[in-house]
Amino acid sequence: MTQEEKQAKSSEIIKNHLGFSLGAALIPLPGADLLAVSGVQLNMLRQLAKLYNVSFFDNLGKTIVSAIVGGSAARLGASLVKAIPGVGTIIGELSMPILSGASTWALGRTVANHLHRGGTLEDLDLTKARKIYETEIEEGKKVVQDMGENEPAPQSESDAAIDKIKKLADMKEAGILSEEEFKQLKERLITQI
Repeated sequence: MTQEEKQAKSSEIIKNHLGFSLGAALIPLPGADLLAVSGVQLNMLRQLAKLYNVSFFDNLGKTIVSAIVGGSAARLGASLVKAIPGVGTIIGELSMPILSGASTWALGRTVANHLHRGGTLEDLDLTKARKIYETEIEEGKKVVQDMGENEPAPQSESDAAIDKIKKLADMKEAGILSEEEFKQLKERLITQI
């Protein structure tokens, strides 16, 4: 595979995982959304490592996600605001997908560019990568907003719940959620209809 083909494939991997993270961010439970998004990001790193034929270990991937993305105060706040009855869920569902998608985009771009230059996950300078990540976040927000403008909004609460269930099913199929996690989250969404 040529370098140009690898770049195109890495962009595809990042965009796919950005979409998965948008769905994961819609999980209505505070904290569960962050765990799901982190799982999406870990899977993205795994696929990028495979594409560039570099070693990947879950612990290393978790360290990279934690060190670069961290507990980002904005993401944590958007997740926790879902705990506020009524309005909290609405606010969380509006802000969390944008923040999670932008974060996934920024992390993917940061790591893919390092790997494209011949680096490995083991030699990734986490301090430098964090700075690059922070500059990529703004571009990620624009990408997510552009995606949102191209998608029609659901017409009702039941349509929104069905869309969320479809996104969860995609995440299960991609190996991000287990069968049991999918069933639990699906049941919770169904009770909201």
